[in-house]
Amino acid sequence: MLTNYDVTFPEYSIGDRVYEKIGAVCRPYGNKAVIVGGKQALEAAGEEISKHTKEQGISITGVLWYGGEASYENVNRLMEDPAVKQADMIFAVGGGKALDTGKCTAVKMGKPVFAFPTIASTCAACTSVSIMYEPSGVFKGPFFFEKPPVHTFIQTTILAQAPKRYLWAGMGDTYAKYYESTISSRGEELPHYYTLGITMSRMCLEPILLYGKKAYEDNEKQVVSYELEQVILAIIVTTAMVSILVTKEHKIDYNTGMGHAVFYALTSLEHVEKEHLHGEVVAFGILILLLVDHDREELNRLYRFHQSVGLPVRISDIGVTKEELEQVLPKIASMPDIAHNPYPVTYDMVKEAFEELEAMADRETISER
Repeated sequence: MLTNYDVTFPEYSIGDRVYEKIGAVCRPYGNKAVIVGGKQALEAAGEEISKHTKEQGISITGVLWYGGEASYENVNRLMEDPAVKQADMIFAVGGGKALDTGKCTAVKMGKPVFAFPTIASTCAACTSVSIMYEPSGVFKGPFFFEKPPVHTFIQTTILAQAPKRYLWAGMGDTYAKYYESTISSRGEELPHYYTLGITMSRMCLEPILLYGKKAYEDNEKQVVSYELEQVILAIIVTTAMVSILVTKEHKIDYNTGMGHAVFYALTSLEHVEKEHLHGEVVAFGILILLLVDHDREELNRLYRFHQSVGLPVRISDIGVTKEELEQVLPKIASMPDIAHNPYPVTYDMVKEAFEELEAMADRETISER
């Protein structure tokens, strides 16, 4: 266990005018910034960030595309760019991979980084880890560091205009944090940081079940509402705080589980990887988790939520055939994500859960006719 340790929670601003605060928050760290982000993100927010930044006494040394993949190769390329070298700080703009690339670059260069999320699909804007990939897109591993971005600017008008599918998938990945952390820690006596994170993880679930459907509808209408704001906070902020605490020892024991094991197995099918979002597939995996765990009450509650927003409830919803499922099923029980579990998970348990979920979906279809 750790002794003499530090925990740094994310600082953030949320609202429809938070870019007006860029100068006051960032000027203590210098007067030159480079903007690094995704192409769509820079189109959505780059001009507004640049405008407010310049008005508030910070010059922009460059606006750079992050490279399309959160890879060390793209990080190294950015580190050699004159605009990055000249900057006192890095403004990372976009979704998870763009933010993770900007964070990793800043950490390696010893520069402060500020996050500007443009979609609510992950907690990357507030976490102290970058999830890194090979240039080909194959997962490489986490790059942990000690502190999250100095400050995160959550401009709700930008997020309300983002495609609704990102919020939709983000909700699934967020409540996975609650189910996976509480099950993987079941029956254990843990130090304060783990216990606090796991207890806090309930806030990754309840706001989504309460506000998620309305938030999804408001996102579709591009309306900033209280419900949308609450779901954005759950996805970006709460999940990040939980992640910081449950990965304090840089281990995945309480930060993953059956939902992610199902995700990694199913996305070994190339078409699933290309056509479906991370949180969408993880959300489906959480239904399997609840069946393996024999928690019928919770399964029914989450199943109804999936139906209300169109999240997957059967394998065909993510484009997987029964034949393809048979190919990947053996992988699930051997995934490292379920190595730390209160009971062994076997192939037969996983197979039975998939069959049970499929039968449940069949019954629902018949009852609707």
